[in-house]
Amino acid sequence: MAQAAEPVQLNEATLVAFADYIRQAEAGMERTLNSAFLWSDQDEERARQIQREQTVAQGWSGKHPVSVPDGLIHDWIGAVSVPGATIERTLAVIQNYDSHKNIYKPEVIDSKLKSRNGNDFQIYLRLLKKKIITVVLDTDHNVHYERLDATRWHCRSYTTRIAEVENAGQPAERVMPPDTGFGFLWRLYSYWRFQERDGAVYMECRAISLTRDVPRGLGWIIEPIIRKLPRESLVHTLEATRRALPAPRRRETVPPIERNA
Repeated sequence: MAQAAEPVQLNEATLVAFADYIRQAEAGMERTLNSAFLWSDQDEERARQIQREQTVAQGWSGKHPVSVPDGLIHDWIGAVSVPGATIERTLAVIQNYDSHKNIYKPEVIDSKLKSRNGNDFQIYLRLLKKKIITVVLDTDHNVHYERLDATRWHCRSYTTRIAEVENAGQPAERVMPPDTGFGFLWRLYSYWRFQERDGAVYMECRAISLTRDVPRGLGWIIEPIIRKLPRESLVHTLEATRRALPAPRRRETVPPIERNA
């Protein structure tokens, strides 16, 4: 079924537009590191939902995704709280990259820590994206953590390579050159914030991804995987992290909440 969509090549204009978007987004995030650190604190109802251990996820702006030349930028943010967790334990779980294939399955098929230098990590993840069609991606990431104080950390993760995998897990498996293929994920930049307070850890992740645009006549194939999966992947990542952390109690699971920014 995927063959109904023509392979595409990521072009320079798309990358330039994504780089411009990232520069503006990071400048805004930098301004809030020492004031309004948690996005969840900026709205009373949102803060209450997260305190009740609900998962809140929404588009960063009212318009999403954002159209750029031959591409779409998806910008989502989500938050959860984990009562009884500590920031040290939270970071230990997240930084155990060899175990991501267990923590984040089925979206992460394989994972490996390639190198570490202090708070800088290079990691490999094989990702599974499945909605109508199935896409397997080999991805490399540079990840940097920074401690602000005893109770607050933040982290950024940039993909440095995303390559589609044909016939994954079969004798005829072939890893395609980066920036070629069906374009279901060109780039993924993630920004985490962690704060320990009131007997809990609050985790937030803003995920900004770049995909191809939706070709005319093929929306029924392309749209579900590039419009719905960014939010679903973010929610899955947050909730899987919470499940991986020990907590003295756990309330009944509440469906994720989606709201317009």
